[in-house]
Amino acid sequence: MAFMMDLDFYYEIFGHWHKLFPVCVTCKDSRLSQEEKHLLRATVSISSRYHNGTVVRLVCLAEQHISVGEGLPFGRLLPCSAHLPLGEANIHVWEEWAGLGQLEDYLSFFEYLLWVFTPLAIVFILPFLIVIFLYLSILFLHVYKRKIQLREAYSNNLWDGARKTLATLWDGHGAIWHGYEIHGLEKIPDEGPALIVYYHGAIPIDYYYFLASVIIQKGRTCHSVADHFLFKVPGFKLLLEVFSVIHGPQEECVKALRNGHLLGISPGGVREALFSDETYPLLWGKRKGFAQVAIDSKVPVIPMFTQNLREGFRSLGTLRFYRWVYERFRLPIAPIYGGFPVKFRTYLGDPIPYDPKLNAAELAEKVQQAVQALIDKHQKIPGNILRALLERFQRERKED
Repeated sequence: MAFMMDLDFYYEIFGHWHKLFPVCVTCKDSRLSQEEKHLLRATVSISSRYHNGTVVRLVCLAEQHISVGEGLPFGRLLPCSAHLPLGEANIHVWEEWAGLGQLEDYLSFFEYLLWVFTPLAIVFILPFLIVIFLYLSILFLHVYKRKIQLREAYSNNLWDGARKTLATLWDGHGAIWHGYEIHGLEKIPDEGPALIVYYHGAIPIDYYYFLASVIIQKGRTCHSVADHFLFKVPGFKLLLEVFSVIHGPQEECVKALRNGHLLGISPGGVREALFSDETYPLLWGKRKGFAQVAIDSKVPVIPMFTQNLREGFRSLGTLRFYRWVYERFRLPIAPIYGGFPVKFRTYLGDPIPYDPKLNAAELAEKVQQAVQALIDKHQKIPGNILRALLERFQRERKED
């Protein structure tokens, strides 16, 4: 009777674990009732959580042999002589009651969650690394500015050294992480203006690499047009000023080109960045302001596209909620994920010369067709991340 009272107590504490830790138990004493055998099986099931077999010895108070399945680390025939002091039994009961016995289960569950969510965390964290790199660039500019304050009066261009140093850093990043290549850079004039029109990725990191290549190989600074929201990002003002980034009024663009500078612009802008996908649609709408700038400045237009750009970074902007928020409030809040080290190749198309016979709408259509032709020629549709990763291991580029 004393045994049954103890066993009932343990069953009340541990019985709910039976379904989670099923153990094969055979009771070799026909004198035990079905209820007693059930209680024994439930108790031994709990014992699977104790590597020293402590709870298993409890059931031996029934004075028979019990065969425990080999799945347990202590699976064996237990003699009837085993005995567990009441004090030690109570200790294990209170450990379970206080939740200490469940700690191992909680840690195992935590390890499982870590295993499941780590890849997701990585692909969403990597885009933030690009932002961190931008802020490191800004930090360098501030340090550089203070370091050469005494030399400012003797320098024709205060920021030329800083631009070249940052260009070297970005060029190195592109070479290491993406095996970056640029084809057709000779189409960028060594002197004089030109308008570069490009496809906008979720993060235009390819354009950063392009700017670095122009600075290093051409010795020129390419002015750029960016969305208004970028000028509102804290700390970006200095970076935008040093690299001649403007927010896009046509008058400013025409002024830069007439002064003999290169100018880069993406007609798709933020909309294309957020809502384009691995099929690479051009989301230019009816925009033709860039074409009018080229006409007013009488400069050639050079189309540009980077292969596998959408496989490097992708956006969740295709979800209706983010599209609604952007259309309603003009807030580009769609999450961006990726940072995959896929192969990047930037292609520059043949320059489209100034033609006084073309109006803005006609020129815009012609430029869009030129960019689309680069996509059709150099990008496999739909884009595939695995394929883009494997292209890093190709020894030679396939002939175009």
